[in-house]
Amino acid sequence: MTMTTVRNLAEVTRGDFPILGQEIHGHPLIYFDNAATSQKPRQVLQCLQEYYEFANANVHRGVHTLSNRATQAYEEARAKCAHLIHAPQVESLVFTRNASEAINLVAYSWGMNELKAGDEIILTVMEHHSNLVPWQWVAQRTGAVLKYVYLTPQETFDLEHYQSLLSDRTKLVACAYVSNTLGCVNPVTEIIQWAHHWGAKVLLDACQAVPHMVVDVQALDCDWLVASGHKMCGPTGAGFLYGKPELLRQMSPFLGGGEMIADVFLDHSTYADIPHKFEAGTPAIAEAIMLGAAVDYVQHLGLEAIHDYEQELVAYLWEQLRNIPGIRLFGPAPPQRAGLVTFSFADIHPQDLSTLLDESGIAIRAGHHCTQPLHRYLQVSATARASLYFYNTRQEIDRFIQVLQDSVNFFREILGNVQSDPD
Repeated sequence: MTMTTVRNLAEVTRGDFPILGQEIHGHPLIYFDNAATSQKPRQVLQCLQEYYEFANANVHRGVHTLSNRATQAYEEARAKCAHLIHAPQVESLVFTRNASEAINLVAYSWGMNELKAGDEIILTVMEHHSNLVPWQWVAQRTGAVLKYVYLTPQETFDLEHYQSLLSDRTKLVACAYVSNTLGCVNPVTEIIQWAHHWGAKVLLDACQAVPHMVVDVQALDCDWLVASGHKMCGPTGAGFLYGKPELLRQMSPFLGGGEMIADVFLDHSTYADIPHKFEAGTPAIAEAIMLGAAVDYVQHLGLEAIHDYEQELVAYLWEQLRNIPGIRLFGPAPPQRAGLVTFSFADIHPQDLSTLLDESGIAIRAGHHCTQPLHRYLQVSATARASLYFYNTRQEIDRFIQVLQDSVNFFREILGNVQSDPD
């Protein structure tokens, strides 16, 4: 498939993103940090102002007009998010502050109560810290055992190793749909099928998948799935947890307070049905409504179109990067990857590269990307990451490659001068 056969989404969307029109240090902004957070279109930004000017009130608790407006918009946003991932029931979608909170919700409400000493949790070495730390706590509290899936020589999920870890002691498999560092798209269908064969539950971290491709929780048959709004044109402070309704109803509340109750007495309380059982207190109403607007935006573009366009971009980015002498690229080659590329140079620190790129208006990520165990596994302390979205262009990639090459040459010239100086 050539670039001419794929709809150029950047041409029809860049005008919707005010932030992309600015200059940084006198250069047009090139934003290649989308795996950390995406930019927001006018349609989403306007939604925030409209809510506060027209419908600002607390949800679910009032009968007056503003409360009804707020409640309707909030619940419509829930329905949009449920539809986005093809959830079978709207009530199976729980709003959270972010994906980290969603994983913690499952860890505390299910993991702390259902797991016991000797039970096994299977994770992978590529997991984001948010899908590691909560399960470490669960294991410490319950006596459950953590096991880790390693990588293939191509730096992808090792399905054979995974299968060897499964047993009747396996109670949970928690893994990323797409690695935020390696960019690999994991074989989640097979992962889930094998886990269910052994009677284990599966939680998918879909933060790097939901904004970029079609995700269908019914087809996948996952037990839980988490995503964050700010990575798909939505606001910070809004994410969601999908869970199979029967599982969510069996789980105890995560937080106590208003909204999540049915009745409260001095000596005990009863709880509301899902999803409200897990949404204690006043929720992030405006943020949830903005997330609903972001879902509208990406669905209007079409997730298939977004995926196809990003595949063309990342293939081009990969080919340009691999021609730079001394570079190390992480993860599989296209097309077995999502729209990000992580790389490093043995003689240049990623932070230094990122700083110099920023001086030319180019934003990339440098560090461990909240995957320290993976970096230790790969025997690198830090990496640089360029991550794309549908508003990025091939021309931006060309500019990035030029500045990156110039930056590498600059640092190597300095290094050469230092090594040749007898003093």
